[in-house]
Amino acid sequence: MKVFRAVCFALALVVCCAPVARGEGFALNEWSARGVSLAGGMVGRADDVSAIAYNAAGITQLPGTRLMGGFALISPSGNITTQMGGRETSTYTKPALWNAPHAYASHQLSDNAWIGMGVFSRFGLGNSYAGDWAGKSNVYDIGVQTISFVPTLALKLNDMLSVSVGVEVMNAHMYMGNKIYTVSPSSPTKPFYNDMQLEGNGWGYGAHLGLHMRLNDQWSVGLSYKSQVTMNINGDVEFAYKGRNLAASTLHLPQASNCSANTVLQLPDSAALGIAYKPLDNLSFELGTVWTRWSTYNALNIYMDNGYNSINNKEWRDGWNFNASVEYKPLDWWTLRAGFSYETPVVNESHADFMIPTNGRQTLSVGTGFNWNNWTMDLAYAHLWINSLDYSSTDAKGISGSAGITGGKSKDVSANIYMLSLSYTF
Repeated sequence: MKVFRAVCFALALVVCCAPVARGEGFALNEWSARGVSLAGGMVGRADDVSAIAYNAAGITQLPGTRLMGGFALISPSGNITTQMGGRETSTYTKPALWNAPHAYASHQLSDNAWIGMGVFSRFGLGNSYAGDWAGKSNVYDIGVQTISFVPTLALKLNDMLSVSVGVEVMNAHMYMGNKIYTVSPSSPTKPFYNDMQLEGNGWGYGAHLGLHMRLNDQWSVGLSYKSQVTMNINGDVEFAYKGRNLAASTLHLPQASNCSANTVLQLPDSAALGIAYKPLDNLSFELGTVWTRWSTYNALNIYMDNGYNSINNKEWRDGWNFNASVEYKPLDWWTLRAGFSYETPVVNESHADFMIPTNGRQTLSVGTGFNWNNWTMDLAYAHLWINSLDYSSTDAKGISGSAGITGGKSKDVSANIYMLSLSYTF
C-alpha cells in the first residue's frame, strides 16, 4: 500500500507539471538527473529505475521494488536578428524557466519477470517573444507539451540477455500565438495586426522495445526503440478583433471569427545503442548513439473551420546524437559523473521558422550522487551550446513575402539544465 501511494503521488506530480523544453528538433532526454549527467549514457548501463525511459530491459538488474521521482529546470536563452527594409533588428527570447518532471517505478515479480511504469516527456518546446517583434506574423508565442505514460514488462531470458516491451500513451498540449496583417474594408488606409491564438490537445499511442546484454562482468550492450506517435490535436482559434468583414487580405482569411481547428503532429521514432565498459567495480564508461527519424516531420498544417488553412512545410532531416560518459564512485556513498554529447542539425533552412531557432547542439554535463540507507539523491548540471539557424532562404509564412523580412539568423542560443532525482529501494 505504501508503494502504491508513493507511485500515485509521483505520477500526480508529473501530470500537474507538464514539461516544456527545447532539445534538438524538439526531442527531450531530460529523463533523470543521473541520465543527464551522463549525457544520456544509460542505454548500456540501464541499472537504475530510470532505465524505463532509456532502455527498460535493464530493470531486470534491479531486485525488489524501486521508485524514482524528480524534475529538471531548463533555462534557455538566445536572440534572433532580422533584416527588414535595409535595417537589422535584434530580438531576445523572453526569460523562462521550464520544469520537466519525471517518475518511475519497477517491481520484481519473479526470478525472470519485472514490471515497471514510467511517466516522462519525449517531446516539448517553448519559445516566447515580445508581441510586437519583427517576426510576429510567424509566431510570438509557441509551446508543445507532451507527457508519456509507459507501462512496461521486462523478461530475463538468461543470465546474459533481457528484453522489454512497453505501451506508450502520450498526451500533447499545443498553443501558438501570431499576428495577422489585416486590412479592414471600413478603414483600408489603417491596416493593423490582428492577434490570433490557437490552443489544442490530443492523444497518441506507441510502443517501446528494449534489449540488454551482459556479455561479462565488464561489458554490456543495450538497444532500445521508441515508435512513432501520431497526435491528432483538436482545439480552438480565437481572434482579438472579430467581424464578418474583417479580412486579412494578404493571407486570404475569409473572416476573423473564433472557430475550431485541428492538426496532425507526426512525432518521430528513435533507436538507441549503448556500449558500457566497467573495468572496476567503482568505474564505468559508456559510448552511445541515438538516431531519430525527423524526416517523418514533413509538415505542420493547421486546418480551421473558418476556411483558413495554415500550410507549413518542414521536411526535416534525420538526426544523430553521439554521446560519451564516465562514472566514478570514490566512496560507497558518493558518485561522480560527467558526459558529452553532439547532435547533428535536423532543420531544413529552406522552410525554417521562428518556432525552433536551433540547428544542432553540443552538451557538456556533470553530476553527483549520494546514497544513504535506502535513499539515493542525484544532482546534475548541463550546458548546451546551440548552433545558429539561417533565415535568408526560408519560404516560411510570416517571414518571407508580405512580412518583409529579407534575412536573419538566430545566434548566441544556449541553455542551462539543473536537475534533481530522488530514489528509494524497498
